[in-house]
Amino acid sequence: MIEVKELSGGYPGVEVVHDISLSFPDGQITAVIGPNGCGKSTLLNLCCGQLHQTQGEVLADGKSLSMLSRTDIARTIALLPQSRTIPDITVGALVLHGRFPWLGYPRVYREEDKAAAENAMTRTGIQEKSHKLLARLSGGERQKAYLAMLLAQNTGHILLDEPTTYLDINHQLQLFSLLTELKQEGKCVVAVLHDLGTALELADRVAVMRKGRLLTAGTPEQVILSGAIEDAFGVKIGRREQYAFLR
Repeated sequence: MIEVKELSGGYPGVEVVHDISLSFPDGQITAVIGPNGCGKSTLLNLCCGQLHQTQGEVLADGKSLSMLSRTDIARTIALLPQSRTIPDITVGALVLHGRFPWLGYPRVYREEDKAAAENAMTRTGIQEKSHKLLARLSGGERQKAYLAMLLAQNTGHILLDEPTTYLDINHQLQLFSLLTELKQEGKCVVAVLHDLGTALELADRVAVMRKGRLLTAGTPEQVILSGAIEDAFGVKIGRREQYAFLR
């Protein structure tokens, strides 16, 4: 479980999120939603120690990130960021990078690292492209390669910032199936999602943000009834046959 307690932070001289307290339970998918620029990506980066916090703390499995080394954090929490570079390497080499936190000295990949990378590529459906250069893949294929790197990292907590980017509907459904498998394995899964219907249907819990603050967090039904989505987006949300719809 990741616990966020009275957390504020962001970039040097700019506090983006303010006084947020919530938890991301193990064995559940939590969707973080809110308008563009409300601090969703910043929150995820703070939750894995990538950005500066001005107050509060983040705990992973009861341990404050401030007390953990960068290696220990990387062994505990994996982040798929929204923006990524395209290095001049193959898919297989990229996925193996996910094993870096687990390597000793010298930095040599072991058989178990190679097996973890192969398994991750198989689960994301990118194994057949393992020898292809990233630059020669489609946007959707590159997204799957980065997802495989995330799985190869083998952490208990997985944070994804807009993971459906570049994915067509078929690959989105495959991703949602994979995220469901991960939560069934007991992992803590947190995803920033822009599609409200997907967030309300896929997630066990939903956190709604607006202007850097948390409006509410709870089950999809609790969040709908709270009126927080209307406050955040200026739209009304109803439920029809368990699917969210705008009206």
